Amino acid sequence: MTQINVDQEICKHDGICAAVCPMGIIELKDGTTVPKLVVGLEDLCIRCGHCVAICPHGALSLDNMAAENCPPVKADLALGSEQAEHFFRSRRSIRTYLDKAVEREKLVKLIDMAHYAPTGSNSQQVQWLVINSKEQLHTLAGMVVDMLRHLIKEGHPLAKAYKLERSVEAWEAGIDPVLRGAPALIVTHAPKGYAMGQVDSSIALTFLDLAAPTVGLGTCWAGFFMMASAQWPPLQQALALPDGNACFGAMMIGYPKYDYHRLPLRNETVISWRE
Repeated sequence: MTQINVDQEICKHDGICAAVCPMGIIELKDGTTVPKLVVGLEDLCIRCGHCVAICPHGALSLDNMAAENCPPVKADLALGSEQAEHFFRSRRSIRTYLDKAVEREKLVKLIDMAHYAPTGSNSQQVQWLVINSKEQLHTLAGMVVDMLRHLIKEGHPLAKAYKLERSVEAWEAGIDPVLRGAPALIVTHAPKGYAMGQVDSSIALTFLDLAAPTVGLGTCWAGFFMMASAQWPPLQQALALPDGNACFGAMMIGYPKYDYHRLPLRNETVISWRE
């Protein structure tokens, strides 16, 4: 059961914590008493930390999250709109990598940043698997190619839509069309029964995708791999995820072989307004 702790000497009774609580379970009855959890609703707390983060006085803590352990927001580090737009537009999917291993420290740093991504009800059920071996990745990519061969043989609509014969031919010619020769792969997984597993994983990997260039790395979503992880038993067995878990996302990562020098155009944004 969650408890909140309030420093009565510095609490200003402004009720901000109650206003932002996503579960609506913090009350401040008369503006003079300190905020508290509504009796009987303590178990609804999702420990998101909104109340701790919002208090400008540092007066409120959760029983597992002391205000003094939560770093302050640094306004001078905030991105301006021009910086943010350039950052988003300059992001590229990287499919050609240097033959260089990715340091474990960098991967840990990126995953640590990405795990702050929002999750449904702050459940934080996304888990991570890092495969940082080109030999292992080559074996896994071969399993995905086996699935592509199966789809071609069965006349699956995807075989024609994606011209899978070309991918198989590339593999047989020594070119990896699945993982692009990336030195590492990051896989997200979560319990199969968790309804938000796909969404939470996608958001987390998007965070990682955007963070990667800050440490000199590039990424690309591993579409064929994700497809195979959902339906190809040999790959599922090779991944050996914890019992009851399923792969919900996969991303190649490595050092880009080439630099990009322009911001390519996109189709005009389509927006519908209802006001």
